[in-house]
Amino acid sequence: MRTSASELVVHEDALRENTARLRALSGGRLMAVLKADAFGHGDVASAVLEAGADSIGVTSVDEALAFRQADVGVPILSWLNPPGADFETAVRERIDLAVPGLELLFEIARAARAAGTAARVHLHIDVGTGRDGCPPRDWATLCALAREQEAAGAIRVVGVMGHMSCADDPLSGQNVRERLVFENAIRTARRRALRPHVLHLAATAATITGAGAGYGPHRIGAGLFGIDPSRTSDVLRPALTLTSTVVSSREAPAGTGVGYGHDFVTPERTHLALLPLGYADGLPRAASGQAEVLVRGERRPLVGRFSMDMVVVDTGDMLLRPGERVTVFGPGRDGEPTVAEWAAWSHTIEHEIVTAVGSRTSRIRRTLDTSNHPTTSLPGETACLSTPAGSPSSEAARTTSTRSPSPRRPPSHALSGR
Repeated sequence: MRTSASELVVHEDALRENTARLRALSGGRLMAVLKADAFGHGDVASAVLEAGADSIGVTSVDEALAFRQADVGVPILSWLNPPGADFETAVRERIDLAVPGLELLFEIARAARAAGTAARVHLHIDVGTGRDGCPPRDWATLCALAREQEAAGAIRVVGVMGHMSCADDPLSGQNVRERLVFENAIRTARRRALRPHVLHLAATAATITGAGAGYGPHRIGAGLFGIDPSRTSDVLRPALTLTSTVVSSREAPAGTGVGYGHDFVTPERTHLALLPLGYADGLPRAASGQAEVLVRGERRPLVGRFSMDMVVVDTGDMLLRPGERVTVFGPGRDGEPTVAEWAAWSHTIEHEIVTAVGSRTSRIRRTLDTSNHPTTSLPGETACLSTPAGSPSSEAARTTSTRSPSPRRPPSHALSGR
């Protein structure tokens, strides 16, 4: 039974396959980046952990603690926090914390003393993005003071991390420069008597292009859902399908204006169908006048300006019935638009499209039949494409809460440095 007029299907078999493939590319060291409610798609932790991810990355402490509260016991790293975040609870709950500067270093050290246990930290170097991370000119000072806090028992420096700015372009000279900055940062840390063993630089793009090779774990977020920011390979499967239900349909004579401002006026007699989703549900208004949907196996344009709650399809000679399903985007195998096409229509990136699908769209977990989609194994790839019996996705399709707890994993107190 459908609980919403619009539904987002998360294809767990694709999610698992992408995890396994990217794990192989990362040399078996994959951190699943599940920030922003897993790119807006809720409880996928169990699927990616079962498929080979061995740790989780998030931005805020609050996101990290939500996983602990759901009994997720694997290592978790939080790397973007303002002063005043709940570091004491994070330390008690064995959350690793990124340190980009002195202010957070001292605040985390104070929180660790209050918690009565050393905080596990990853010193964060800005290798070239000009945003988060310690500027290289301040790095030696950060390392020296981190060593003092470590000697005092307040922290333990377990990692050094960076984030590449141009890894989606494997030919960019910036990749070479940023790797040199990262390597120098590691040497500087070790000269200050620090012994970080978790050295991580690569996100999805750097993993696929190889720009971040040689360090681990690889932090994979968008790639889990089939997005390759580099557009250099076809090894990933899109993991999302968005559908909606026709609310009403009408015949429209030539000269009918549609939506606010009448940006679109029907040039001839046609039929119009109303769908109950709009920019409040993540459809970018910038795609107005560009986007298409799949109707009865045929691409048809969305016409007029997108509204907060509705869009209109020009269905031509077809008079749709209320209740008929329309595919907004999907993997593209049946002719439906893809997330990449929506990104192009909106002059944005695929990440923004998939994260924007709003909470009014119910979530479904579904395992698709993979027999029609053979894949070529990568060297070292583990066989994680099938869904184990009794797993959260073992039913053909089921509606779930976006925040339901994940199965408990064995607790671990360290991100693997293998």
